Amino acid sequence: MAYTTIPKPSAYFNTNLYTGNDTADTTITGVGFQSDFTWIKSRTTTENHHAFDAVRGGGYRIYPNLDAAQSYIATTLTSWTSDGFVVGTDDGVNANGANFVSWNWKAGTTSGIATNATTTITPTGYSFNQTNGFSAIAYTGNGVDGAYLPHGLGKSPKVMIVKRLEDSAAWYVYHASMGNQKYMQLSTNAAISATDGMWGSFTPDTVNMKMSNDAQIGASGKNYIMYCFADVQGYSKMGGYVGNGNTDGTFVYTGFKPAFVMVKSRGGDNWRILDNKRLGYNPNNSLLFPNITQAESALTWYDLLSNGFKLRTTDSGDNTNGENYIFMAFAAEPLVSTNGNAATAR
Repeated sequence: MAYTTIPKPSAYFNTNLYTGNDTADTTITGVGFQSDFTWIKSRTTTENHHAFDAVRGGGYRIYPNLDAAQSYIATTLTSWTSDGFVVGTDDGVNANGANFVSWNWKAGTTSGIATNATTTITPTGYSFNQTNGFSAIAYTGNGVDGAYLPHGLGKSPKVMIVKRLEDSAAWYVYHASMGNQKYMQLSTNAAISATDGMWGSFTPDTVNMKMSNDAQIGASGKNYIMYCFADVQGYSKMGGYVGNGNTDGTFVYTGFKPAFVMVKSRGGDNWRILDNKRLGYNPNNSLLFPNITQAESALTWYDLLSNGFKLRTTDSGDNTNGENYIFMAFAAEPLVSTNGNAATAR
């Protein structure tokens, strides 16, 4: 049985919906905890995705769909509260009458990150949570091919997403199901890389990840942010699946009822995000695409089930016969909690 140590997943990850009002210092409530990583997207307009984290601080915006450098904008997300966050008048986070989605992850431990004799880079800031397997790590590259950076999770991360902050640079994604010598780019629809220079041949261990001196993740004197995610039984799953090219599509087992799923073909197609709040019933027809500005779609391509998700499309970005896909998913409910209660389908 897929028992879990996290009987209430919404204490660590939650999707929160709100409507913008174009008013300064608007407090958005309903997240359920003080988030350390908040990703916001307008559902109704063609706005950029906006990513904020407590390590870099409020107002420091980066766009998951763009290579653009970090910028400080005082009218975006300015701070976090115990139940949400505060936004200003920027259209990307608070346009009047627009509908928004925010995806929120909790970390919270800001001291005592584990290192060992192999560690060669000291983070400039961090927040981690070993219970739910998430960390945000800020660091400065040292230009060493084979540098080791601590991630704080106490277990091997399965997904790492890195962005250089000062300059225009793509978001680079490590995903364990692709193997430790490949990468993808969050900000583009590019296929899996054909080179092995980014992560080398080192699988992240319980303390460190290893990286090259590539300008995208390890250039000397450049500043970066890295988001790390680990598998936690009944709460999070980072994996892969093979499409079957059928509208009665591939079923992907996660061991929980998903609250959030992000999917990418290993070929050249857009990333996809679906969650349990938009629409809130099956088939889910509220896709957003992390690498483009498009508003929310109306494509009935997925079912979110009590123990995973099922494809309902033959689209190449989701379920081509024989195509390999990667995904990351977070729970709404564990399949079986510590008290023996079972999750229900939608």
